[in-house]
Order: sequence, then structure tokens, then C-alpha cells
Amino acid sequence: MANRLKVLIVDDSALMRQLLTQILGSDPELEVVGTAGDPFAARAKIKALNPDVLTLDIEMPRMDGLTFLEKLMRGHPMPVIMISSLTDKGADTTLRALSLGAIDYISKPKVDVSNGTVEQADEIVAKVKAVARARVRSASASAAPPAASSEKKYQFSATHKVVAIGASTGGTEALKELLSPLPADFPGIVIVQHMPEAFTRQFSERLDSLCKIRVKEAQDGDRILPGHALLAPGGHQMAVVRRGMEYGVHVYRGERVNRHLPSVDVLFSSCARSMGKNALGVLLTGMGADGAKGMLEMKQAGSFNIAQDESTSVVFGMPREAILLNAVDRVLPLGHIPDALLQRLASV
Repeated sequence: MANRLKVLIVDDSALMRQLLTQILGSDPELEVVGTAGDPFAARAKIKALNPDVLTLDIEMPRMDGLTFLEKLMRGHPMPVIMISSLTDKGADTTLRALSLGAIDYISKPKVDVSNGTVEQADEIVAKVKAVARARVRSASASAAPPAASSEKKYQFSATHKVVAIGASTGGTEALKELLSPLPADFPGIVIVQHMPEAFTRQFSERLDSLCKIRVKEAQDGDRILPGHALLAPGGHQMAVVRRGMEYGVHVYRGERVNRHLPSVDVLFSSCARSMGKNALGVLLTGMGADGAKGMLEMKQAGSFNIAQDESTSVVFGMPREAILLNAVDRVLPLGHIPDALLQRLASV
């Protein structure tokens, strides 16, 4: 009992506070130590209760969640999980929250009126536990300079090479740090980031605005081209397919794999089948094991694979599982991965 993870719920809705308390309090590893209806009450309770993790709503009276989050991460950094609505507006504010230091987000829970159960209860519990144990990213981390390799001039002769990237919890900021130093003519990239359907278009547009390469939400039939990255759309699976001398993507409404749609395993397995040694795999921070088996298939097919190390991963679950399967050639800090890819793919 003494080792239970302490949760503080911050939400202006009494019903939501009650519902989250019920969901989280049902797990023996979690203890809801308090609730707060606004950021001012939350600030006092953080000092008094010293919680391990905070659930934070965005729209609240007296001070909105983003303003409070920014102040909190500057003065008292701690694991925070946002309560988000699955809308375009919700996606925009949630992505902003992740850039400010929130570790993850959950959609607002809904009660199934037919039987009184909460649809996402298991997911909410799992995410809160993972976030409570996660590594909090310091404010200075996002301001780190690009890798030194971005200053060099590279020539890419192997245009048939493709880099496949998988990420989950902590991945939105990790992808920004990985992709932003890459030059505009870098070989083609395909990405699965665990995200709901409403979020991936805005996330791809955000990455596109920050990177030299072009980043877009993938559509079925898109070609994989140098200088372009294709992000799997939420609610869909994405697989790499070969068309003559070219590679493209097949985007489709499939079943969940490892509880994910899109799934990294689906992408990586397709890379093993379609590209063999022409693929490079990168597995970034994330909860669970999605991508580990697919990365092993890639390695067995001749690919070169990189996993993010524990010290820079927000959650080391996915990289750890791939390492345990001996699917990884190199384990690197996030800031070293762009340089490793450039050196593997290019000549000065």
C-alpha cells in the first residue's frame, strides 16, 4: 500500500473528477490522493500532497491548463497526463501541451449507459501508471541545438533506402528532435506514432513546419520519396509495398495490432517483407512492446536497426523489448540518432 503511485486529478468538472477517481482508485497500484477544480487549488495540493502524477484538464476557470502546465514545468517539473477531447481543437491544444512538457494524454472517459462501464478505463489506468514512472523532460531539452551533423554537406547515393520509425509515449517531441536536423534531400521516411485519428494531420503539419524535409499524413498509394516523411494516419494501419523499382504505402482500415491502430509492428513487418536490407529501423520512446517483433523481422531480413536509449526515453518500454529480442544493432541517445543515420546512409 505504501508504494502505490499517488495521483492528483485536476479538472473543473465534478463529474469528471468523480469518474477519474473511480477509474484510477480501482487499481491496487494507484492512489488518488486528491482532486482540484482549478489550477490554484491544484498548486496548493501539489505542495501538500506531493503526487507522483497529475491528470490535467485544458479548459478550466481562472487559469487554463496550458498556462498552468507551462508554469508548473518551469517551477516544479513532474509527470503530467492531459485530459483531451478528440477534436481538431483538442488535437492542437494537446500537441501544444506535449511541447510544454506533458508526457501523454488520454481522451475524456465516457460511460456506456447500457451497462455502466467506462469504455477506456483499462487504457486510462495503464497510461497513468506509465506516465507516473516516466522520465520528465527538462525545459532545456527542447531547446537543445541540432546535431552537429546537420552543418555538414552529405550526398545520398542510396536513394532506394528507406528509414522506418516507430514511437509512442514521448514520441511527439522525440520525432521533432530526430527529424529537424535532417537535410532536405534525406532518403524517404515512414513513421508510426501512436495517435488517435483527429491528431495525426495536425501533428504532421507541425513537424513539416519545423523540418527541412517535407512531412505529411500518409494517404493510400503515396510514393516514398527522398526528402519526404509519411506519417501513418490515426485509425489506420500503414504498410510499405514495392511497386516495380519504387516503394509506396498501403494505408487501410485494419484491425488493431498490439491494441494499436496504427501499429509499429505492422509497418516494420511490411518493411521486412518489401525492403529487406534497403530498410533502416528506428524505435523510439514508448509504452509497451509494439514494434519489437517487427524490428526483429527487419533485422532477420537484413536491415540496420537503432533503438533510443533509456536515459533519453520518456518511457523505455518499446526500445527495451526490441533490445531484449536482439533486434537492435545500436542503442543511442536521441540526440545521436540523426548523426548515426546520416553516417549510415551518406558520404561526406
